[in-house]
Amino acid sequence: MPSGISGLLRTVPPFSRPLLLSVAMEILVKKSKEDDESIHSFVTRRLGKELADIAVDSLCRGVFAGDCRKLSVRSCFPALYNAEQHRGSLTLGMLLGSGPTPVIPPGPLAQRSIKESWAQWSLRRGVESLPESITDYLQQSGRVELHRDAAVRNICPSHSGWKINLEDGVISADHIISALPAKALSSALPSSCQPLIQELHDIATVTVAVVNLEYDGSILPAMGFGHLVPSSEDRGLLGVVYDSVPFPEHNRPDGQTTRLTVMMGGAWFQEEFGDPETVTEERLLARATEAVHSHLGVTTAPRWSWVALQRDCIPQYYEGHYRRVESMRSFIRKNNLPLSLIGSCYDGVSVNDVIFSGRRAVEDLLGTGV
Repeated sequence: MPSGISGLLRTVPPFSRPLLLSVAMEILVKKSKEDDESIHSFVTRRLGKELADIAVDSLCRGVFAGDCRKLSVRSCFPALYNAEQHRGSLTLGMLLGSGPTPVIPPGPLAQRSIKESWAQWSLRRGVESLPESITDYLQQSGRVELHRDAAVRNICPSHSGWKINLEDGVISADHIISALPAKALSSALPSSCQPLIQELHDIATVTVAVVNLEYDGSILPAMGFGHLVPSSEDRGLLGVVYDSVPFPEHNRPDGQTTRLTVMMGGAWFQEEFGDPETVTEERLLARATEAVHSHLGVTTAPRWSWVALQRDCIPQYYEGHYRRVESMRSFIRKNNLPLSLIGSCYDGVSVNDVIFSGRRAVEDLLGTGV
């Protein structure tokens, strides 16, 4: 993709014309009357098939590990959908705003990120240290009861709200804020919660293989955040993140290394690798190192590698997802169920989206002053 204004004004491979031309013509496209459509259809209609096939296809594989021909533009990219609905154009939406957005007062860290113009952030011990720190804070507060590594077996209505049967015991709750994956929640709820159970069960997910590779020295042919791969080029390889470029602080004490994250599978996992239960780490590692060799010209073997298979890790917001979410929450309201749905299955898959959904659920219960 172009990295500056000049790239918009000239033809940059793999595109056949300047991107500015597509953007300029987009203003003339009429607004759709449909209440939802696939991301690919939306971008094809407004910006052209080439951008949809290459740029947007790759973007959706990187963010959702999903197929933009199935994913909902309204649920996955609400800002784009709202720009068309409120302004009649993506360009005008970006310039004038695409509608009301939640106003969240920035905390000290957010203020610092704005002042210092952070593009990305990381944690010294990885993202896992975020939930670890939250756990430590809650334990030290003495205000909560934590049950760790205790799966929810089932949830039953009780006179006080709910009785939750865990692997390590039973607890009572007057309200449940559930961040469980939708299918896990569907199997735990009582049969009286149909059709909510079916709606939860029908939210699809995809499996992603994540392979971390570390090489001695600086071996990348180009600097950048990484690259994504359109499905027309390689259906099994989603993209490669150049972790050592934005975060050189994570270099080893004994010298510079190149660290890469290779993402594979997603909506194409079964097609490319077969059953996740039978695929071997050796096969995934071989595919990842071959991709690094093919795409980046790296011929040396990695000094360190790690293979992780993330099963059913990213929910897929297919066309009409917003209707499903509205239907589920309507059922909860009409039946006065003391239940809030949060997490990545409903209103956004990013870490920011998930945190915000939790905050909004608490504010709905206790008010904005908490």
